[in-house]
Amino acid sequence: MLDLIILSLHFFICFLISIAVWCGPKDVDLHSSRTGGAETEPDGLIFIGKEEDIKKSQRITAKIDGREIVVFYHEGKFHALDSRCYHEGGPLCRGEIEDIDGQACIVCPWHKFKITLETGEGLYEGINPLEPTPTPKWQSKGVKQRIHKVTIDNGNVYVSPPDLSVSFDSDYFADKYKNGGELVMGK
Repeated sequence: MLDLIILSLHFFICFLISIAVWCGPKDVDLHSSRTGGAETEPDGLIFIGKEEDIKKSQRITAKIDGREIVVFYHEGKFHALDSRCYHEGGPLCRGEIEDIDGQACIVCPWHKFKITLETGEGLYEGINPLEPTPTPKWQSKGVKQRIHKVTIDNGNVYVSPPDLSVSFDSDYFADKYKNGGELVMGK
């Protein structure tokens, strides 16, 4: 009986922690829409933040027309991509960056999917069973994650708006997670 009480208490505490994480502080919503306060420059670039601030924090999330993106500063370069993983919508802004086969990759915290920061390619480690001694090698699944062009000007970081005429797997979750980063049900 005591074991059942302890187990129930454990599940209740885990439930409270998950609610606290889910409802906890969100990243700053810099650009909820281009017409509603976003700083769009005459050339169409969207202001994300100060270069030095992003360098210090190593990453920042922002919204462009309700689409959440994440900008990373890694090894002297800025990279921007949709903040939700193409696989199941995991929050890439909470992932770790790893070097995989000479490429900087964000690792999705939910299912450990690996995405190159430079191109948005999904990577996996596979073998060729026809080889006499198959050795695992990193291979590309193709470009799965939408990346966004970053421009630095006068100490400011800008992102180009996405070209939605070309679709990527991450577009599905970018659309699903509009409205404050919460999953929009029924769409």
